[in-house]
Amino acid sequence: MERQGVDMSYVEYKDQEPQPLEESKEQRQGEESREQEAGRGPASANRQLMMLEGKSGPYFSSLDSSIEILKKRAQELIENINESRQKDHALMTNFRDSLKIKVSDLTEKLEERMYQLYNHHNKIIQEKLQEFTQKMAKISHLETELKQVCHTVETVYKDLCVQPEATTLEEQTHKDGEC
Repeated sequence: MERQGVDMSYVEYKDQEPQPLEESKEQRQGEESREQEAGRGPASANRQLMMLEGKSGPYFSSLDSSIEILKKRAQELIENINESRQKDHALMTNFRDSLKIKVSDLTEKLEERMYQLYNHHNKIIQEKLQEFTQKMAKISHLETELKQVCHTVETVYKDLCVQPEATTLEEQTHKDGEC
């Protein structure tokens, strides 16, 4: 995640210091009234020349100081915003780290519980398989006994149906009708 701050590259900082006032307010008013009477004399031209050269005249000294105050205040606000963003970034980083720890702990607990359930189900399945094996063995034993009984019945039936040689013809016919 990239931290972003406010870029101050667009703000121009000129080292403009207010020029010391050479004339007092009273002198300036006197000159202005004389300029008006004279129709814009050399003092007015001198003042216009100072303005064109970028030098602050007496009118702009308070404006220059106000601009400097605004620039400083803007810089302080930008620094406060950047500090606030850094604090927010640190807070989010700490939150993310603590969340990772908690999720990791929860995952471990969930995994442990899952293995406990697996063990429990394995025991139940093992018991059921053992019962199934025992019942299958019993069924196999009963099947063997049933086969023996069937074989015995078959033998008895064959013995009953076989004719003895000493019997008479009537008995033989009677026995043949039964079989």
